[in-house]
Amino acid sequence: MENGFRVYNCDPLKEKERQDFTEGGIGYVEMLFRCNYLAVVGGGKNPRYPPNKVMVWDDLKKKHVIELEFSSDVKAVKLRRDRIVVVLENVIKVYTFTQNPQQLHVFETAPNNQGLCVLCPNSNNSLLAFPARKLGHVQIVDLANTEKPPLDIAGHETALSCIALNLQGTKLATTSEKGTLIRVFDTSSGQQLHELRRGANNAHIYCVNFNHDSSLLCVSSDHGTIHIFAVEDEKKNKQSR
Repeated sequence: MENGFRVYNCDPLKEKERQDFTEGGIGYVEMLFRCNYLAVVGGGKNPRYPPNKVMVWDDLKKKHVIELEFSSDVKAVKLRRDRIVVVLENVIKVYTFTQNPQQLHVFETAPNNQGLCVLCPNSNNSLLAFPARKLGHVQIVDLANTEKPPLDIAGHETALSCIALNLQGTKLATTSEKGTLIRVFDTSSGQQLHELRRGANNAHIYCVNFNHDSSLLCVSSDHGTIHIFAVEDEKKNKQSR
């Protein structure tokens, strides 16, 4: 937004919080679950903060409490209670979520202008998924055990457009820039579990999400449609163009 950010409750739909800045706009916001911490990155015609900085905003104190600066623009930020994950064009950096964050890991990626990255929110699962250096591949690392070799998943032949983990961190959904197929993989073995067809014509996929028990998968695209797939019982699914 040009002047701040808004926080909404989805069910029921209600605005819970708003923050307006007279000094400039916000280009990216990531909320830590339902608590008072948000990661913000400046954006718009007159950015509130430089686009190469991550500012962790405490909405109770109404001020930023952590600041991280980088040599290039920040593409995305992911949060969990113990980690701050910052996505740059060709690299992902992982920090402790502390008053003075300490860098723990650095992972190289394919060119990632969209900031594709997903961090499992489950406290019992510390998986991080992001585009691998090879086109169309996804790399999964366990932040709780980085000595374990990362898992490489050959998702698509073309560049990735979306990746999503289910709530438990056991399944990964991927789409490519073609936008016709959604593939679902097992995160422990890398085995493909399902291939779902959105349609025959190319589309830009905006978002992919599992429901709470991973029985359904939601996909939105620039065709102005939202597809809901039955993941476990694919006979229920209908194909569209």
